[in-house]
Amino acid sequence: MKNKLYREKVIESLLYLSAVTAVIILFLICIFLFKDGIALFQEYPFLDFLAGTKWYPTSQPPQFGLLPLLFGSMIVTFGAIVFSVPLGIAVAIYISELAGEKEADLLKPLVEILAGIPSVVYGFFGLVVLVPMLQDILDLPTGQTALAGSIMLGIMALPTIISISEDAISSVPRAIKDGSLALGSTEWQTINKVIIPAALSGISAAVMLGIGRAIGETMTVLMVTGNTAVIPGFPDGLFAPVRTMTATVALEMGEVPQGSEHFYALFAIGSVLFITTLITNIIAEHIKRKYKFNLGAGQ
Repeated sequence: MKNKLYREKVIESLLYLSAVTAVIILFLICIFLFKDGIALFQEYPFLDFLAGTKWYPTSQPPQFGLLPLLFGSMIVTFGAIVFSVPLGIAVAIYISELAGEKEADLLKPLVEILAGIPSVVYGFFGLVVLVPMLQDILDLPTGQTALAGSIMLGIMALPTIISISEDAISSVPRAIKDGSLALGSTEWQTINKVIIPAALSGISAAVMLGIGRAIGETMTVLMVTGNTAVIPGFPDGLFAPVRTMTATVALEMGEVPQGSEHFYALFAIGSVLFITTLITNIIAEHIKRKYKFNLGAGQ
């Protein structure tokens, strides 16, 4: 009995140590990132960085305007959401409510496989297949556009949206579904008016996590968006080359002298990305907790 209690204490201690280690690592990353990011503003005005419309790091004097990169990231992410959210929720509804057992057992692993494909493979597929296709179909000067990035990011966000949405829909109590059908509702009316609203918090969390995946993606957008640091219009900016914040860091970090203004500007971009992703994940976690609470109360 004493040995069993001792082993349990050891396991609890190891788990606690793992949790503390993860928090410490995150804290150190924050210090490392923000320390160099804030260093930019000792010489470069904060408002010029935040509201600047030009990213010319090699000009004299250099210009580190965030807006072209921020709006580039926003338009690519917006396009990815428009593409992936309706499709992902539709697939989740089909797997959970309409597909047969064998069909659902086949589709679920295929969705999970999509999540395991490296981003560089998605980028290569987009560059070789999607970019020439968009250029020919839409008669564009180049197919490396925000639209290409949106479609590829939408495909990459699908596994997250489908998996979490499917779990949320499947977790709706069976009694609610049976009650709706017993009152004379059709299967589609039950899905549309009962199941979707009951699972809405979980679906919202899936969408937020999908957005987080799209915002933080680097390699795919680097390969298919054209990497032109200009403020895109809307909606015509979808059909023009753009540059995202992640792609800028990946492209330029290897070429800048350590300790230069340009070096610190890239860390400032990383800080903005970190804050954006953190806020997105916090919102998603809040929605998930609310979903679990509401589901527990309903049961």
